[in-house]
Amino acid sequence: MRRVFGAKKEKEPQPSLQESSDRINKRGDTIDEKIKKLDTELARYKDQIKKTRPGPAQEAVKARATRVLKQKRMYEGQRDMLFNQTFNLDQVAFAADGIKDAQQTMSALKSANKELKGMMKTVKIQDVDYLQDEMLDLMDVSNDLQESLGRSYNVPDDVDEDELLYELDALEADMSFETESDGVPAYLQPDKQAELDFPSAPTGKANVQAVDELGLLSVPQASLRG
Repeated sequence: MRRVFGAKKEKEPQPSLQESSDRINKRGDTIDEKIKKLDTELARYKDQIKKTRPGPAQEAVKARATRVLKQKRMYEGQRDMLFNQTFNLDQVAFAADGIKDAQQTMSALKSANKELKGMMKTVKIQDVDYLQDEMLDLMDVSNDLQESLGRSYNVPDDVDEDELLYELDALEADMSFETESDGVPAYLQPDKQAELDFPSAPTGKANVQAVDELGLLSVPQASLRG
């Protein structure tokens, strides 16, 4: 049967967007090379027009330059058309990639949702609350143990309020004395009452009384006569 009707030809696979874009870019590169060659030729004709005098020779150079310029513009039009085709292909490829990313994201979200539902079945809010309460009780017990172990021995736990006020008043008095005495503590300051009891030193001329040979004060004769 195949010999009579012939074998069915297999269809060639359709080119992808990337393959089409690459093929168009190669064509665009080829056209760019042609445009560069034409630019070089136009620059040579421009120099010849400047060097030749007006006349038939110059007109012939201008005609060749005009033909090359038309060819360049034709290639530029083709290049712009290929550029537009590439831009459209890029837009379609970008849209297709966005749809693929959305599909993958949806698949990932569905898998994550399924896993979360399975995990939530193993965790109950009542168990979490009970665990939190138990942890708080353990922390309270731990704090009580630390406080008990941190107590000092032979140190009174309570201080009388009157005793505390008395100590604070005494401390304030000492600080005021130190301020008045230029920083000298009260117990190192001289006793002002003792200084007041000492007799003052004699000033000016003193009345010197005579003493006898035994060192006793002699009585004035006027007082004896009286």
